[in-house]
Amino acid sequence: QVQLVESGGGLVQAGGSLRLSCAASGSILSIGVMGWYRQAPGNQRELVSTITNIGSTNYADSVKGRFTISRDNAKNTVLLQTNSLKPEDTAVYYCKANIRRAGVGYRDYWGQGTQVTVSS
Repeated sequence: QVQLVESGGGLVQAGGSLRLSCAASGSILSIGVMGWYRQAPGNQRELVSTITNIGSTNYADSVKGRFTISRDNAKNTVLLQTNSLKPEDTAVYYCKANIRRAGVGYRDYWGQGTQVTVSS
C-alpha cells in the first residue's frame, strides 16, 4: 500500500506564507512526477505546481513568482512554499505522486488534502 500525507495548511492573513509538506510512504520502488493541486468550493481541482524526479518544475500562471516547489527524493517528500498569499489562494491543497510499486507499475496516488485559508 501507499500513503500520501499532507501537512502545513492553516489560516493566514493576505500577504503571509505557509509551507506545505507531503510525505509518501509504503511499498515504493520509485516516484516520478510529484505535484500540488487545489480545489476551491464550487470549482474544479486545478494544477498548482509539479516537479519531476530530476527537479524540473512547472507552475500555474496564478502562482508563478509566489510559490516554490521542491522535493527530497531520499525522503519521498514534496514541499510547496507559498508566499504573498492572496484570498483567492484559499482552497484545499492536494498532493499527487506518480509512484511505481512492485508488480503494479506506475500509477497516481493522492493525499487527503490540507486546507489553506487566506483572510483579507
